Amino acid sequence: MSRRENRQVAVAAATLGPWRTAAGVGAVVGATDLVIDLIDGHWSLSMLAGPAGWGLFFFFLVGTVGARLRREGSDRRLQQWANEHPWQAALPAGGGLLVLTMLAQLFLGDAGVVEAFFESLFPAVALVTVAGVVGSVKKARGTG
Repeated sequence: MSRRENRQVAVAAATLGPWRTAAGVGAVVGATDLVIDLIDGHWSLSMLAGPAGWGLFFFFLVGTVGARLRREGSDRRLQQWANEHPWQAALPAGGGLLVLTMLAQLFLGDAGVVEAFFESLFPAVALVTVAGVVGSVKKARGTG
C-alpha cells in the first residue's frame, strides 16, 4: 500500500474503538478534575483547560487501547491491519489528542501557541507509546 493508503487505513482503524465507553470515561475524569479544581478555590476560565486535557487524554486512551484489545470487530480487515501495524494504528489518536488538547490550552487556558503545543505534546506521545506497546504485545503474543 502507498503511504496515503496506509494513513487512510490507520484513520479507519481508529474507528474500531469503544468510543461511547471512552466518552463516558473521559467525561468522568474531566468532571472529577474540575471538581478538585473548584475545591481549590482558584476560579477562572483557565481552570477549564486542565480538566479538558485530562478528559481528552482518557477519552483517546480508552478508545485507542480498547480498539487494540478487542477481539471481535465489524471489519476484520481493519482489525487485522491494526494488529499488524500497532504503531501506525496509534498515530491518528495521538494526532487528534495533540490538536484538541492544544486547542483547549489555547482557548480555555492562559497558554500561548508554543506553550500550548509543548503542553499538549507529552500527553500525545504518552498515548501513542501506550497504544503502540499494547498493540505490539498483542501482536507478539499472536492474540488477535
